[in-house]
Amino acid sequence: MSASIPFNRPCVDQREIEAVARVLRGDTLRGNGPVGRRVEESLRQWLGVAHAYLTTSCTHALEMAMLVLGVKPGDEVIMPSFTFVSTANAVVLRGACPVFADITGDTLNIDPVDVERRVTPRTKAVIVVHYAGVACDMEAFTDLARGRGLAIVEDAAQGIDARHAGRPLGTIGQIGCLSFHDTKNIMCGEGGAFLTNDPAAARKAELIREKGTNRADFLRGEVDRYTWVSEGSSYVPSEILAAVLEAQIAKRAEIKAKRRIVWEAYARGLEPLATRGQVVRPVVPPYAEPNYHIFFFRVRTPAVRDRVLAALTAGGIGAASHFVPLHSSPFGRRVADRSDRLPVTEECSSTLVRLPVYPDLAGDADGIAARTAEIVDAVTR
Repeated sequence: MSASIPFNRPCVDQREIEAVARVLRGDTLRGNGPVGRRVEESLRQWLGVAHAYLTTSCTHALEMAMLVLGVKPGDEVIMPSFTFVSTANAVVLRGACPVFADITGDTLNIDPVDVERRVTPRTKAVIVVHYAGVACDMEAFTDLARGRGLAIVEDAAQGIDARHAGRPLGTIGQIGCLSFHDTKNIMCGEGGAFLTNDPAAARKAELIREKGTNRADFLRGEVDRYTWVSEGSSYVPSEILAAVLEAQIAKRAEIKAKRRIVWEAYARGLEPLATRGQVVRPVVPPYAEPNYHIFFFRVRTPAVRDRVLAALTAGGIGAASHFVPLHSSPFGRRVADRSDRLPVTEECSSTLVRLPVYPDLAGDADGIAARTAEIVDAVTR
């Protein structure tokens, strides 16, 4: 039986359709046009960051980050194994080595204690991943970076409109990378952003994302022609994608409020099961303001997880598991030079269940949560 409640549904209405139509009726469809520049300015104002550059994906923003930092063969970059492959691919593409660290069992975020013990003289940077839109312990990572001279890159693919101690995710490390993939809270189908408060990093990023040219200088009227001045690639999204994103950003408060309704309904609905030890619910630390991107829970064993997923699907609720840890993947075992076990990562990844969270569910959030809890209770007793 296919799920009557899909796992994800983008929050799109007439506003996005009209925004795209305006662009198509205009004269500029390429990237770095007036809509894209407006969106970049809105990101700077909203997030309080000095520099924001739209990219074609968070994957490309991460690749730009490694180029900007000068990551090269022989370097190591520490990251969680519990992340999407793009985090590691950005490092591998530079000929460097990803070093996988463990996570904590409460938030599923990268563990700063485990990271510190993996730092070597070859460590160039640490990529932190804000899982489920809940902030990592950025104070611990900032202290670590300051003491060891490391760059901190925030993979905030899931972190738009979430905060750490009042600061937007993606604006705390040297570089932040956002995703606007259609599974994210704010989306344009495929897209991302590169954020930084570092003027030198910003200048490098501006050149890199325009194929290594100073075309941005030309478009600002600062030079009479542009030329090849740096390594780079094609990372600038079209005005069509920027138009969708502009409409989405205007709806951000509405989107977050509705996602919160759904997230909190699940938390309430599963509370009795958590009290009886049947499930473990996510933890939001005091320093974190989440964006309600993912609601997950964990069960006792991988076999129970599989039965829960099957039962939820049969009951019309499109649940899912999540990342296969990168250190256990075929390619991960080839490219990482340390292959010790990551026990928390392995336990959490094999027992995790994610539930549908998107604005369309807000109207019946309590009913969906009650049905979910009933199904999970029957399987996990």
